[in-house]
Amino acid sequence: MKHTIATAGILAALLGTAAHAESICANDLRVLAQPRDGLTLLEDYVDEFEALAGAGFEIDYLNENDRRAKSQADASTVGSYNVYYVDEANLPLFASSNWIVPLADYYPADYDYDDFDAGMRTVASYEGKQWFAPIQGGGDLLVYRTDLLSAAGIAPPTTWEDYKAAVEKLNDPANGIYGVALRGQRGSGANVWRWLPLFAAHGGKWVDGSGNFAFNSDAAVKATEEYLALFKFSAPGTQTGSFDESTGAFRSGKVALIIESAPLGAMSKDPTQSQVVDVVAFSPPPTPLPGSGYAHGFAIASKANATEEAKACAGLFVAWATSKEQEARRLAKGQPGELTRKSTYESAEYVATFGENLSTAMAATGAKTEVLFWQDPRWQELGNAWGIKLEELITGSRTDVKTALDELEAFAKTL
Repeated sequence: MKHTIATAGILAALLGTAAHAESICANDLRVLAQPRDGLTLLEDYVDEFEALAGAGFEIDYLNENDRRAKSQADASTVGSYNVYYVDEANLPLFASSNWIVPLADYYPADYDYDDFDAGMRTVASYEGKQWFAPIQGGGDLLVYRTDLLSAAGIAPPTTWEDYKAAVEKLNDPANGIYGVALRGQRGSGANVWRWLPLFAAHGGKWVDGSGNFAFNSDAAVKATEEYLALFKFSAPGTQTGSFDESTGAFRSGKVALIIESAPLGAMSKDPTQSQVVDVVAFSPPPTPLPGSGYAHGFAIASKANATEEAKACAGLFVAWATSKEQEARRLAKGQPGELTRKSTYESAEYVATFGENLSTAMAATGAKTEVLFWQDPRWQELGNAWGIKLEELITGSRTDVKTALDELEAFAKTL
């Protein structure tokens, strides 16, 4: 976004230092979000924001699907919220519809946007611009049982072929141990999410260089066949389960290796959630798998913030709410799933809580994290359609992979 010299001067004054911040906000901010422990904690410090900005804020909470529906309806009509909680699935729609504004113009430099995890910054971008500040997210981690690998004489796998071999060798259902835990439940953020890295590793693309759909390809067939084959070694309940079932199976001590979203790392080191705290270790996903990046965060609404001053006020809230100081508070309160900054992962407090191995893995996995889904407003519809077909293949109600992908491509052309 381009500003006149006069406008740029106003913004510089507004965003420069906390000493001038009390004049930024003329009215309390309205924020639409979904429930997060970190946001509940944030509300304990509303007085701090009032002292900083001159006004307070009020957060309305809805569950994920209702939040998406209400924010879309609000943004496209009356625009009553100053800040929207957006995620990787609805960012393309909000950005391309001009319902939110690029963040860079209104995010105070002192809050250090570049400190956010590299993978989350990638997910928060669309068409070369940053649109939100992350409050949750991550890439993928390889999480494994050191005791089981050591007893079997297996080194932590660094390649996909080694990973598959380890999964098969460590699978021991007779003794209650399964090689892996996958996601079988239908959904763009469930079974499709764990399939995406395989699709990318085999060279799969959603569209070709001419803009035509290209996912009923040999790469997609191979990725699907490999995903289905791994289910022979996946813990019970995961064939129709999602993140909760897969990570729950690992944390309960039933699984040897798992590739899952980064929040599992801290969860598996939390003695209140995990039975494998003392025998778990972490690394980035095995080559050539990229990490399947996701992120949720706060974005500046366009309609409710009609003036540059209003946008600056919303930008200050976004920066303050996702700041290093807020992360330190979340870490101290034991909220590891809502940590998004490199400085947090590298801090002495994080290492003391979760160990140096997880700190190193979190720093390394950001570089392997990519946007693997189709970054388009129609992604959820397409992803959910594939999730249904993928679940049918996993459960055995259908068996022809290529036909399922051909049907998906035909459906995509109707979108």
